[in-house]
Amino acid sequence: MALDQYGLRQQPSGSYDAVVVAGAGVRPGGRPSVALYGRTRHACDLWDQGVAPVLALTGGVGDYPPSEAEVARQLALQWGVPAERIVMEERSTSTEENAGQLSAVLTADRVLVVSDGYHVFRVRRVFGRHFDSVDAVGVETTLWVRMWGSLREVVAITWYAIRGRL
Repeated sequence: MALDQYGLRQQPSGSYDAVVVAGAGVRPGGRPSVALYGRTRHACDLWDQGVAPVLALTGGVGDYPPSEAEVARQLALQWGVPAERIVMEERSTSTEENAGQLSAVLTADRVLVVSDGYHVFRVRRVFGRHFDSVDAVGVETTLWVRMWGSLREVVAITWYAIRGRL
């Protein structure tokens, strides 16, 4: 859980060109997973505080449609983010693809990525390969999601490190 604690300690500093929601699962019926809901809620709060003029949403279609970005967009619109302030990336299926494909559609130098606490270490490094300046902040979800996610993340960090993606 050290990864989770690391990510939860990170705080945004200054202003950014965009607040980015790292994609997360969609449940049957197009419902957001706990992770996607929490990430999107926190990113919308940061956008509302004026941290960045743009909200960028990432994530393609996983096990259930629609895309992760589309589910996040529906939430963001409900929470008051105007459609013209949202940038969508709907094809990615991994953190690496989130970053790479978003960089093709988002003109930004400094981004703030919102993800789960356990994901912040890797997301910051992966997005840093595609954007000039990257900060990342973590959200706290349920204990089960955090435990499972932290275990999965150790494997992912190892795999990304072996492949030279960190």
